Amino acid sequence: MLGGLALGLVFALVAPGATPAVAFVGDMFVRAIRMLVAPIVLVTIAAGITMLGDPKRLGGIGGRTIALFAATTLIAVAVGMLVATLLRPGVGALVGQAAAHALGPAVTPYDQLVGIIPTNIVEALAKGDMLALIVVAILTGVGTVLAGEAGRPFAALLQSLSSVLLRIVALVMEATPFGVFALIANAVAANGWAVFVNIGWLAAAVVLGSAIQIVVVHSLLLRLVARLPVLPFFRGIVDALVIAFSTASSSATMPVAMGVAGEKLGVARPVYSTVLPLGASIGKDGTAMYVGLLSLFALQAFAVPLTPAIYLTVLGTGALAAFGTAPVPSASLFMLAAVLSACGVAAEQTALVVGLVLPFDRLLDMTRTVPSASANLAVATTVARLEGELDVRIYEGSREDAKTRRI
Repeated sequence: MLGGLALGLVFALVAPGATPAVAFVGDMFVRAIRMLVAPIVLVTIAAGITMLGDPKRLGGIGGRTIALFAATTLIAVAVGMLVATLLRPGVGALVGQAAAHALGPAVTPYDQLVGIIPTNIVEALAKGDMLALIVVAILTGVGTVLAGEAGRPFAALLQSLSSVLLRIVALVMEATPFGVFALIANAVAANGWAVFVNIGWLAAAVVLGSAIQIVVVHSLLLRLVARLPVLPFFRGIVDALVIAFSTASSSATMPVAMGVAGEKLGVARPVYSTVLPLGASIGKDGTAMYVGLLSLFALQAFAVPLTPAIYLTVLGTGALAAFGTAPVPSASLFMLAAVLSACGVAAEQTALVVGLVLPFDRLLDMTRTVPSASANLAVATTVARLEGELDVRIYEGSREDAKTRRI
């Protein structure tokens, strides 16, 4: 995968005009991954709950998962705000010269809350509504467990379907180097090498904030909470991080992350099949960091006084906005209105900020998806460790154990 990424960069720089000829490879690869996301969320969460056997264990895993994601998300917003305060990327930004970009109607907290209960399961599957599918999957799994003896055949069916889906994922992943090559080649050819440094300080701030969240925050989580060495974790998650960077989508990364969690980190299936789909919907450290960073970028550009009240407002609303962001490319840009409106910035001004950043957002989005993928795997590993569901020998790199472990 790293080879595909490097070759994609070289190909885009040497023959940018030829990249459209390979674009279909990247498009087909992303479509194949996204095709699997909705059924994997529905089936693997339900199957994971049936493997737990005891609904009380689900409460323990679910409570720890949500608490850890809430903590990392809040810290990520603070990291983005800290980086923006130090680098001040918005000072002097020519926001007024940007073309406004329509933001569409804002989704209210009430609509977000009510929307997690789907009126039609098939429609939720078709739309890929992650939160709705998670609720359905949890209800299905808990109902199967509570049914006792009568539910065992259905539990076996769910576990069988989960195994089949993960094998399909393994087949799709065989094409990963080619997909990464095509995706990177087209992204660089379309935007130019300069896109990596466009909007100067903002791009540098995104890279710095992502690095701090991964290297500092996630390392401390593993070291202090999970009581695990850090290097094996980062050695094991490279595949998932490359996919996160290439697709710029947390949901598209999830199938690969499941394989990484089981094969390279030693996380038991009942844990990763529950935690990772949940993390694809609410575990968005990169989005949270970017919302905090871009909010302060906009406030600096509009010369809004940054009082303690403004910082607290951005911190609170930024974390909530990150939780409600769809796991698709550039979605965090359109959650910016919720944060800035709480700080007194008009929707028309927010549209100018989005219009300024959007042309350069693709590779910035690719960068900030990486800490989201890292967060999901760090939380899954930590929860598994706390639940006694982590094979430390696999985590530390025992190839023999990794080959014999059931995925």
